[in-house]
Amino acid sequence: MFITKNFNLKNIIQFSGVHIIWLTLWVSFVAFIYEYFELSWLVIPWLPLSVIGTAVAFYVGFKNNSAYDRMWEARKIWGAIINSSRSWGTHVKNFISNYFTNDPVSKEELKNIKQRLIYRHLAWLYALRSQLLVVTPWEHANQRWPVGKKAKKYRKRIGTNLDIRQNWENEVKRFLSVEEYDHLINFKNSATQIIDHQAQELAFLREKGLMDDFRHMEMQRILSDFYDHQGKCERIKKFPLPRQYGSMSFIFVGIFIFLLPFGMVSEFSKLGEWGLGLAIPFTVLIGWVFVVMELVGDYSENPFQGMANDVPMLSLCRVIENDLREMLGETDLRPDIQPKNGVLM
Repeated sequence: MFITKNFNLKNIIQFSGVHIIWLTLWVSFVAFIYEYFELSWLVIPWLPLSVIGTAVAFYVGFKNNSAYDRMWEARKIWGAIINSSRSWGTHVKNFISNYFTNDPVSKEELKNIKQRLIYRHLAWLYALRSQLLVVTPWEHANQRWPVGKKAKKYRKRIGTNLDIRQNWENEVKRFLSVEEYDHLINFKNSATQIIDHQAQELAFLREKGLMDDFRHMEMQRILSDFYDHQGKCERIKKFPLPRQYGSMSFIFVGIFIFLLPFGMVSEFSKLGEWGLGLAIPFTVLIGWVFVVMELVGDYSENPFQGMANDVPMLSLCRVIENDLREMLGETDLRPDIQPKNGVLM
C-alpha cells in the first residue's frame, strides 16, 4: 500500500516512463511519413476516432472500477480479521477458567493454555499471509519477458518477507511448538488445519470443564468467522478478474493508440507550420493517459500479489500480534512494520 499522499515525478516515471518512449517513437514515425511522403490517405477522420476513444474509456473505466472493488473488498476482509482477532483474544483471556470444573488446573497451566491458543492464532495469520502471497499464473510476477522481471524486482525492492519459506520459518514457527509446526507444514492448506487444531483444543477444554457450553459455542463461532474470512481471501486470490475484461481492455487501448496518430496528425497539421510539431507531444500525452488508466486497473486487480497496491497484510498481522500479546501481559513486543520506499507491506 502506498503511504505517500501523492506520487512524485520519480514514481510516475518508474511506473509508466517506458511507455512514453515507445509512444513518442510511434507518433513521430506517423508524423514523419505523413509529412515527408505526403500520404494523406492515411488520415482518419476525427469523429470515428473520438467514438472509439470514448468506448475504450468506458471499458477501461469499468475494468478499473472492478479492480478497485476487489482491492477494497480485500481490505475490508482484513479489517474483519482484525476485529475477530481482538474478540478471540478477549474470549481466550476471560472465558477459560476453573469456574466450571471439578478438577481445577494451576494458574500457570491456565496461562499456558491461553498463550497457546493466542499464539496458534498468530501462526494462522502469518500462514494465511504466506499462502496468499503464492504467485498465481495471472499475476505479474509469473509473466514472461519484461513484465515478470520488473514485477519480481519490484517485489524484492519494496517487499518484506515475501519469500514464502522464509516467512514460514521466521513467523509461523515462532508461535507453534516444534511438534505442531512439523505436523502442520506438511498440509496443503496449513492455515485451515491450524483453525481445526484450535477447534480440537476448545473441545478438549470443554471436556475438562474449563469452559461451559455457551462459552465454547461462542469461541467456536469466532473460529467459523476465521474460516469465513480465509475463504473470502482465497476467493479473491484464486479467482482473477475475468480475463475477457482484463485482456480485451488491453487490446482495445492498444488499437486506439495505434489509430490515434492518424487522426491527431492531420488535425494539428491544419494549424500551419508548427502544427505537426505540436501534434507529437499532444498525441503522446493522450496515449499516455490511456496507458496509465489501463496500468492502474491492471496492477490493482490482484490485492495479494506482493506489489505496491497490495493490502498491507504484514503490517496488519503485526498490529494484531501486538494487540493480542498485550492481552497476555507481554511487554517485549516487536515494532510496527515500517514502510519501505514509500510502500507499506
